[in-house]
Amino acid sequence: MPEALDKRLAFSTNAYLNYSFADAVTRLAKIGYGAVEIMADVPHAWPAYLLDEQKQAIRDALRKNNLKISNVNSFMMHAVNDPRQKYWHPSWIEPDRHYRQIRIDHTKRALTLAKELGAACITTEPGGPVEPGASWKDALSLFVEMIKPVAEHAEKEGVLLLVEPEPGLLIETCEQFEEFMKHVDSPAIGMNYDVGHAFCVKDDPATTIPRVAKYIRHFHLEDIAATRVHAHLIPGEGVIDFAAALRALNAAGYPGWVTIELYPYVANPDDAASLALERVRKIINTL
Repeated sequence: MPEALDKRLAFSTNAYLNYSFADAVTRLAKIGYGAVEIMADVPHAWPAYLLDEQKQAIRDALRKNNLKISNVNSFMMHAVNDPRQKYWHPSWIEPDRHYRQIRIDHTKRALTLAKELGAACITTEPGGPVEPGASWKDALSLFVEMIKPVAEHAEKEGVLLLVEPEPGLLIETCEQFEEFMKHVDSPAIGMNYDVGHAFCVKDDPATTIPRVAKYIRHFHLEDIAATRVHAHLIPGEGVIDFAAALRALNAAGYPGWVTIELYPYVANPDDAASLALERVRKIINTL
């Protein structure tokens, strides 16, 4: 039996851009989280320039605070600082093959970093925005072509590579994710189910979680307003029915971490993390 859900709540360090990793995890441990999602990016763990002593400092900070790693987030790429979007550019399907190679190399490094830190999985973006006038089918084919050798690297490292459907990118819906999975044959590929993203694209979590449960290896949680505009909110500030979503997750026998992801709250991440934990625990207690 999986550990009780309220013992499997984590928080993403991508809300702590103004803090060192050690400071961020110390704060999150005091708030009451059992694990953290590590951002494979500046300022915490950019894999391309992470010295051995810096990796050891990450391990030491986690050990000191008795925290586990829920996931390594390699989705965001602030270090590249693309003026179009800091999170998903460069994407897997950039027109310039040299530019998309940056995403490929970064993901491979993140997989190796996850192995070195003892993390089970990393998350990545689901193909990036489709170029205007381009075919979705062709873009999917390119994504599959690009990710297959990275999946082989994931298998070699013994780390899961989780694709995260995202509003406005190549793979937005669970149906599109299922289509993607028809074209990949790797035990290392899975899904990071983001409940807010699902709500944005009108994928009802209560019904889509059972549908893709066999692929879910990590779970993101945040609220979204009734407008379905993709803007992460503290649980309780939007309209998502978290009880229904978490019941579906429990019914599917999901044993992993539920990571609360509130990266817009960089101005005051402690309050956001604390309030989110309090509210989500209350919901879990009603299940």
